[in-house]
Amino acid sequence: MAKGDIFPLPDGSELVLGDVGQEIILENTHTRVWHISLEPGESQPWHLHHNPYLVVALEAADNRITYTDGTSRDVHEFVGRTIEMNPSPVHMLTNVGTTRYVSRLIEFKDRGENLPGGWQA
Repeated sequence: MAKGDIFPLPDGSELVLGDVGQEIILENTHTRVWHISLEPGESQPWHLHHNPYLVVALEAADNRITYTDGTSRDVHEFVGRTIEMNPSPVHMLTNVGTTRYVSRLIEFKDRGENLPGGWQA
């Protein structure tokens, strides 16, 4: 599923998926680097990661990751924090803090979309 795809929810409603970031700042056959910037209260729309990825926080903030089943988890992103993630369920990211959040999200295409059959857990 990609930006613009419809994701069905258990209650019968549907979500239109967005991108994992706001702007691609670098892309080649191996990686894709996204810029993400969220002001307090702003959200990155519902999206799905197809590739394992690394997030590097450039500006600190308190964020909430919300999943389509209604669960969520809060994460404090401090400057320089890096976290490597595998593709995850559809979710959205919201800046629930009082400071702007800025990060780079680096997708590893060779470990995901470029593999025959895509990423496997």
